[in-house]
Amino acid sequence: MSVKHAISRGLELGRSVFQMGLLKSGGRVAAKLRADRFRVGPSVRTVQPQAFLPSRYRYYRTSLKGLAAQLQSAGFRRRFTGSSPRNRAVFLAFGLGVGLIEQQLEDDRKTAATCQEIQAVFRKKRFQGPLKPFISGYKLEDYFIGNQIGKGSNAAVYEAAAQFAPPTETDRKSLVQMRDDEEESQTTRSLTCCSLRNFPLAIKMMWNFGAGSSSEAILKSMSQELVPAGPLALKQDKEQIALDGHFGVLPKRVSAHPNVIRVYRAFTADVPLLPGAQEEYPDVLPARLNPAGLGNNRTLFLVMKNYPCTLRQYLEVSTPGRRQGSLMVLQLLEGVDHLCRQGVAHRDLKSDNVLLEFDSDGCPRLVISDFGCCLAQNDSNLQLPFNSVWVSRGGNASLMAPEVTTAVPGCGAVIDYSKADAWAVGAISYEIFGQQNPFYRAGGLESRNYQEKQLPSLPSGVPADVQLVIRLLLRRNPGKRPSARVAANMLHLSLWGRRALANQDSAGMRKLADWLLCQSAVVLLKGCSGPSGNKVEAELQRSFLSNLDLEDLRTAVGFLLYGREQACILSA
Repeated sequence: MSVKHAISRGLELGRSVFQMGLLKSGGRVAAKLRADRFRVGPSVRTVQPQAFLPSRYRYYRTSLKGLAAQLQSAGFRRRFTGSSPRNRAVFLAFGLGVGLIEQQLEDDRKTAATCQEIQAVFRKKRFQGPLKPFISGYKLEDYFIGNQIGKGSNAAVYEAAAQFAPPTETDRKSLVQMRDDEEESQTTRSLTCCSLRNFPLAIKMMWNFGAGSSSEAILKSMSQELVPAGPLALKQDKEQIALDGHFGVLPKRVSAHPNVIRVYRAFTADVPLLPGAQEEYPDVLPARLNPAGLGNNRTLFLVMKNYPCTLRQYLEVSTPGRRQGSLMVLQLLEGVDHLCRQGVAHRDLKSDNVLLEFDSDGCPRLVISDFGCCLAQNDSNLQLPFNSVWVSRGGNASLMAPEVTTAVPGCGAVIDYSKADAWAVGAISYEIFGQQNPFYRAGGLESRNYQEKQLPSLPSGVPADVQLVIRLLLRRNPGKRPSARVAANMLHLSLWGRRALANQDSAGMRKLADWLLCQSAVVLLKGCSGPSGNKVEAELQRSFLSNLDLEDLRTAVGFLLYGREQACILSA
């Protein structure tokens, strides 16, 4: 055997032995000697595809450098012993191979430190809500209430304006501005824009059937609606109420995010007779307003920003282009990731529950709303004990992830919602790109028993990387499905980091780290406030940089490279 061949075999042996964990005892000894000197950061859960070493490689971060040096020196010592040249070459190459792994881990340490520094900078740039804070508005009498703008299964929504603050003069583009070719568009546009200027707020009136009429009982029963509430949403004397939520835990209060609705005020009041009430929802009115009504006298009111339309309404009159559609899918993923990081699963994600407005460039900004079916926990594992058929799985049955619809109640059974909302984003993506949702009745598929090969093809104009993300999000097995964060990273890299991905592999991240530094500088120079800072793309870039994580980024790169490799194989 030639020396070159022996060295090659030694390098291969060095990598394979560490991947199989055969040097565990040696790692322990070296780890004790070096303690935490080379630790990269806290452990995080990885998803498929795995990084270039298995999960136990984090343990070797503290030990490989010393072990490599010992093996290399031992190889040189054996050079002068009676061992055969072949064995000496293999042993020396084994030590060199371990040294190469240590160099890779040192690069990882530097890249991880870069990610943490960038993350720290952008997390200081807190998102500012679209409305200026106000100090009053805790009574229904504080608002002018206009026409009904929406109705669901548990609430009605009305346009509103605060009596204690003058109407905003900020112009917003509305849904009807997409209808330039229709004759009546000019009249409709003026009326809608005027309505948004005169009624910048929206009031959501919950329907109260069985919560009683006391404020305490109402707030406890409807506490999930308060998950997106701001710090001043409830009056201070109400903050002391012990809200136990639907699942026996204190409700979460998610922080502000550009793709998650913000509740500015929440209060209880007597149910009024609002426009259209007798015709639209007579059965939920109290007996004092409708003798045949079943509702209680008081209920919960939520004050939010008034948005021009829902995502479903927008898609009925417009089909986004390839880049605009990619940005819309990315916004949903960023919103879902923000909720997951704070221990919230929406569980009722659909195009009706996504609100939409336009930034100054005309790009749609999507906002996730309606948290009445959410799972909100103090911890972030998003696992719901499922010991009875009476435990609610969530809202929209058509867009429940396979692990939710196929769950069987029993002792010790749990439903893991950590990737359920990401699956729903994959299904909604079909609607965004002009297709029917495959899991609605017209599509013919059911999440409980569909096969991935049955998923319909997306239009050829949809970018290949976006098609890959959607296919991955709709994987039946949640263990093989990327998280919302990883999927969002894939789209970020596809939209803004294509050049950095050229000649990139999933193990070496140095080139990508350089791109991250350049991207950070560009975003900072553009500014985080003012007209350019409020654009959708700027918000997405800040969100990406404020959530940087080496393992998530490496996994996203691995998925993208895998997808491109498969595409090359199929086209060959």
